[in-house]
Amino acid sequence: MKNYQKVALGTVSVLAAFTLVACGSSAKSKSSSGKTTLHMYQIGDKPDNYKELMANANKILEKKAGVKLDISYIGWGDYAQKMNVIVSSGEAYDIAFAQDYATNAAKGAFADLTDLAPKYAKTAYNELNPAYIEGNKINGKLYGYPVNGNIYAQQVITFNKQYLDKYNLSIDGVDSFASAEKVIEEFHKKDPNIAAFAIGQGFKTPGNVDYVLGNGLPFAVDTTGDGKKIQNVYDIPAYIDNLKKMHDYYTKGLIPADAATSNTAFDLNSNNWFARVETQGPYDYGDTILTQAAGQTLVSKAVTNPLITTDQARMANFVVSNTSKHKEEAVKALGIINSDAELLNGLVYGVEGQQWEKTGDKKIKLLPSYSEGVKHMAAWNTGNNAILYTTDAVTNEMITKRDQSIKDAKVSPLLGFTFDQSKVKSEISNLSNVMSQYLDQLNTGSVDPVQTLPKLKAELKKAGYDKVQKEMQSQYDTYLKNK
Repeated sequence: MKNYQKVALGTVSVLAAFTLVACGSSAKSKSSSGKTTLHMYQIGDKPDNYKELMANANKILEKKAGVKLDISYIGWGDYAQKMNVIVSSGEAYDIAFAQDYATNAAKGAFADLTDLAPKYAKTAYNELNPAYIEGNKINGKLYGYPVNGNIYAQQVITFNKQYLDKYNLSIDGVDSFASAEKVIEEFHKKDPNIAAFAIGQGFKTPGNVDYVLGNGLPFAVDTTGDGKKIQNVYDIPAYIDNLKKMHDYYTKGLIPADAATSNTAFDLNSNNWFARVETQGPYDYGDTILTQAAGQTLVSKAVTNPLITTDQARMANFVVSNTSKHKEEAVKALGIINSDAELLNGLVYGVEGQQWEKTGDKKIKLLPSYSEGVKHMAAWNTGNNAILYTTDAVTNEMITKRDQSIKDAKVSPLLGFTFDQSKVKSEISNLSNVMSQYLDQLNTGSVDPVQTLPKLKAELKKAGYDKVQKEMQSQYDTYLKNK
């Protein structure tokens, strides 16, 4: 799940924050016991019970690989800048949550795992969806070990069930923004003081498209076709229809009037909204994790197709530094973290008996302490979600459906394609400046796309759109030919 204000959640099963500790320290090579201690950088806030979590993890790592792990946390807002400094300075460290993965991999900052991963993390590597490997290759080589989680993403309209029940509203048949309009409008008439469709600054209108350089730039493929042509997303008829529908919502007052400039928080657990857009993946088990995070019942209807993309494949990568003196040991450690259920569940759920307890072979009950402070790590950026225990809210039928949905999800034709921007850097910068003037207004429906899109496309053309598209298409054609 995720909303437009917190894209980092993408596909989070369990949320946790992390804090900055010991950033900038050099990698440690030996512990007091003489065992190799691997130094890892992780994003976020340090768990309150870090020592207890790592005591159990390191016991298993020592037994299976003869190593220990020491994690330094860097806050969400600082991670990108600080990791770029660490990488550019050549600091010695062993493992890190990937930052600027493709760029830094191409620069040689990360160890080549093409042969190391299947050799030293064999069990975990063999369980990965092949899309993770393909999606993380840079010039044919693998430089990151991906966390197995939400390999596909699907955009949904999520409804606050308390209001569906209160006003006896039905969402049967909702499968698009057009078909959702009726129920959203009905709610607005009954309760005009609550945001009917809760969006704000930073919101991006979903569609069955995949972007080459992210949804802040217009280069995309239509995933309902063969996907061989990179085009301006604002030339794709179905996407334009969604923008038109956003404008319809806006003119009817269904979207907050100040949406294009507003940072109003529409928290999942609040009652100040009726409908919103979320992103879900297979390990969200429908609305199970969303409802758990919200603390209230939420129900969703899909408005895009499940799609396996490069962004999803690279959602949470761990890299081994080329400066590491313990590359093989680092890969072994990653393999164990992603294959040992006792180790991983202890990190993600906390200390057994304190934050959770087992109720069955692979079933657990969360205890009150689980929600008191930060007593665990996050599932999405710690390790293999497939070996995590589940609560009783996740049934065996849900797990079977999860696995089948992964098999059925469409693979984006862009999977694994990385655009080399070196020849068009200035044009991309100019295009970004143009887009920044239009994105919020267009996506929140605040302006009429029929009138606005011609102006936008004219400015994009002046900024160098054609040159970038030509270079991009040329590289993409080569990629598809050699795929």
